[in-house]
Amino acid sequence: MTSTADVVIIGGGCMGASVAYHLAKLGVTNVVVVEREAQLGTGSTGRNAGGVRHQFSTPANIALSMESIQLLERFEDEVGSPIDFHQDGYLFLLSSPKTMDAFRANVALQRQLGVSVEWLTAQEAAALAPGLAVDGVLGATFCAKDGIADPNGVTMGFAKRAQALGVRIERETEVTSVHVESGRVTGVATSRGRIDAPTVVNAAGPYARAIGQLAGVDTPVDPRRRHIFIAQAPAGEIPASKIMVIDFDTTFYFHREGGGVLFGMAPSTDEPTFDMTVQWDFLPHVTEAAVRRLPALADAAISHAWAGLYEMTPDANPIIGPSPDVTGLFTIAGFSGHGFQHSPAAGRILADLITGRDPHFDLAPFRADRFSTGGGGREQSVV
Repeated sequence: MTSTADVVIIGGGCMGASVAYHLAKLGVTNVVVVEREAQLGTGSTGRNAGGVRHQFSTPANIALSMESIQLLERFEDEVGSPIDFHQDGYLFLLSSPKTMDAFRANVALQRQLGVSVEWLTAQEAAALAPGLAVDGVLGATFCAKDGIADPNGVTMGFAKRAQALGVRIERETEVTSVHVESGRVTGVATSRGRIDAPTVVNAAGPYARAIGQLAGVDTPVDPRRRHIFIAQAPAGEIPASKIMVIDFDTTFYFHREGGGVLFGMAPSTDEPTFDMTVQWDFLPHVTEAAVRRLPALADAAISHAWAGLYEMTPDANPIIGPSPDVTGLFTIAGFSGHGFQHSPAAGRILADLITGRDPHFDLAPFRADRFSTGGGGREQSVV
């Protein structure tokens, strides 16, 4: 086990891998990524639907999306690894006057920031996604630059390039304590020994609160279970593209996955839990909304299902930046369901902060202390 490092990153998902890559790109290569599992990206990173979108409700999240998607578009050229990335768009279906009003404000903001988003009628939305039923839909929004990317490919691309530049990755290694002396981080203890380091990054996703507690810091991130189902449906009755369709008022979403359909929906009750057991009694609730929007799913057989964890903060925005209480401790967690898609930009921003560079990004909405000082606005476009 490495005994010293300039930076220790706790967590080998998309966020930790992105930070490692961007640090190495800046010349900081004495970095250790500590991952407790045997493989990288097997937690929340490996259990998400892979969506990437510009259509958020706050300027900060839209800015993260713009930078992240630009990097995904040139990922192979810049990072050196090919990824599976389809920009077939996100289609939001809106079925209530309240939601229509909220999305009018969202679209105005997105366009103001340079994102091309279209307003569609229900019939125009149906034409974009063959097989879609639009009963009760009042309108829709569509951004052609949104899409679906491969979480594993992105994570491993960042990690492999970081390793090639000198970063070390310690798998099957669990952090058991974070050492703090006189208000400053001095390193971590792991299941395989101690690593002395003046900088520690908490990139532990849904476990970020527990890691923060090891340093005596409250990190308001709670795990919330989300389900994903894959069903086989008749060809010709589902969209041929990978367009992501989100029925915003019910939160039901789907996109084509291979020859089938990947779909999910937020639960009606949402208590914190680390339990990732598939709750099959939840499926009928999803099916009710699913069949209404994609009738082909009525007779489709479920071929696969899994559950993963959203890492939720009270305002559905991430925490990015230094701890106000412990010098040398940085957090990049709490992305509330949109972490994978924002990992390229968020990792770059945190690497800049760690190295004392100006990230050219207003991080006020993501400050760790915003919950006690009033903070910024809540992200409304969470599914």
